[in-house]
Amino acid sequence: MTEAEVINRSSSPITREQLVGDLQALGVSAGMTLLVHSSLSALGWVCGGPVAVIQALMDVVTPAGTLVMPTHSADYSDPITWGNPAVPAHWIPIIRASMPVFEPASTPSRGMGQIPEIFRTWPSVLRSAHPTVSFGAWGRHAATVTHDHALAFGLGEASPLARIYTLDGSVLLLGAGFGSNTSFHLAEYRIPTTQQVKVGAPILEDGQRVWRVFPDIGMDTEPFEAIGAAFHDSGAVQQRHVGLALARLFSQRAAVDFAQQWLLGRATTVTGDPRVIEARCQTML
Repeated sequence: MTEAEVINRSSSPITREQLVGDLQALGVSAGMTLLVHSSLSALGWVCGGPVAVIQALMDVVTPAGTLVMPTHSADYSDPITWGNPAVPAHWIPIIRASMPVFEPASTPSRGMGQIPEIFRTWPSVLRSAHPTVSFGAWGRHAATVTHDHALAFGLGEASPLARIYTLDGSVLLLGAGFGSNTSFHLAEYRIPTTQQVKVGAPILEDGQRVWRVFPDIGMDTEPFEAIGAAFHDSGAVQQRHVGLALARLFSQRAAVDFAQQWLLGRATTVTGDPRVIEARCQTML
């Protein structure tokens, strides 16, 4: 959406103060650990753009809480997996050999939107060190959320998503749909029928750049909207407009647990033996 289109759909500028009031009316409060997925254009024309949105979120959460955003850099990954767009096969070894090492302070996010990209550079924001699926965090538990983000299984049990789960944090979809709800990936890791894959990225080891191959799972966002709709219908989601954007607020732990059971049910349908799946799940937890 162009800026002119955003202006045309806005009857007046959206201000930092309005965003604060709308967020509080939705249920966002001081002291929360809050993972935010956002769309700036969905909010309407915001006076101050992404800076005002971040300031409003910090105003409401306060330093007693923790604000988290995905700062993923999907282009710091194995080019053999790229599909949007793909690159010619003969480029792949060149890209693997020359891709810069991920640097939390300077590597830009990709495809996350303007708000997370500005948040990434904000004073006092910490960023986890995963080359592909990093997160930025600000506030009380920022160090806890971002520390020691494991290279293998990057959205799994040694990731910021799992730390938010332990902290009983919340998720805010700020103009974004359930398809953007990264926390559903944590549920995928907890379903042992999920296929494992090998992925790669350039990292520093002993001060030297190396191309490291590591295990992950074959993640699938295709069912996320259906899971989100069912989760919403369960009554677990608070919903209202923030600016012009439809915003949803919910417990991350409740969402992950719901998605795990939803995916478990689908896996049971495929395998035909719920006892086997349940036993495997208990082994992994």
